[in-house]
Amino acid sequence: MALMLAAPYLVSGRIIAILNMMLISAVIAVGLQICTGYAGQINLGQAAFMGVGAYTASILASKTGLTFLLTIPLAGISAALFGFLFGLTAARIKGFYLALTTIAAQFIFHFAVLNLPSSWMGGSNGITVPPAELLGLRFVGETSQFYLNLAVAAIMIAGAFGIVRSRFGRAFVAVRDDDVAAGIMGINVAATKANAFLIGAFYAGVGGALWAYLIRFVGVDQFTLFHSIFFVAMIIVGGMGSIVGALVGVFVIRIIQEIIATVGPNIAESVSFLGGDIVFAGMNVVLGGVIAMFMILEPKGLMHRWNILKSSYRIWPFPY
Repeated sequence: MALMLAAPYLVSGRIIAILNMMLISAVIAVGLQICTGYAGQINLGQAAFMGVGAYTASILASKTGLTFLLTIPLAGISAALFGFLFGLTAARIKGFYLALTTIAAQFIFHFAVLNLPSSWMGGSNGITVPPAELLGLRFVGETSQFYLNLAVAAIMIAGAFGIVRSRFGRAFVAVRDDDVAAGIMGINVAATKANAFLIGAFYAGVGGALWAYLIRFVGVDQFTLFHSIFFVAMIIVGGMGSIVGALVGVFVIRIIQEIIATVGPNIAESVSFLGGDIVFAGMNVVLGGVIAMFMILEPKGLMHRWNILKSSYRIWPFPY
């Protein structure tokens, strides 16, 4: 934490911008980890819930002038209510059909933004977001935004550890492992599944609000199904059912994205017949390859391998 607090004075502005993206992604990925990794509810609509939070924060900030101390929690609450609606369907369906239902959240979100009156949500033109401000201090630079994102991310991650260690977290794990047995034990399975979506969407909404204040502009094309797949990839790479694993996955996937974004234009210039879409296409191809590789070689993620290494170190030199 001390190193993170000192980061703006140790690294360049470009690195701080990347860290800002990682912190926001960490909040969203941790919420997805609670919903999918701990509760076992497939969620392919996390970007839509993030978009609901981003639009809520931008509308409240631009039209009512509320401070970010209120807009960020309200953004999380609005996204949580939207996610709770899809959580109710999880009481009836599961697996592949639940995945299709959560994908519907993406289309409903896009349809609503583009078809509601533009005076409400900006339509295809988007919404410009005023900077976050507190007691005359404006969070407009990368450094000030970094400290805002770091503070919110620390609170949300600490809250996630508290949730998974509570009776709610134990209920999530019980429903994930066997919902029939969990119901026999007295757990309200339907409420538990719905609460998992509610909490996951709340985290996505808070992350969306942070995104709105960072970019200062919100558009519907910022929250697509591709972005939801990126968040799923983060928890797969880091390890399902681990808060720290979600953070590791965020770091790995974001680093891969930055490498492709840096190298891609050079490749496009040297091999002109590939066209200018090589960066977008290459990012998705590499992402799909990473997911497939981990599902085949290390389905439990990097944290599982790390736990094996720790166990091997503890029992060395004994083989058992």
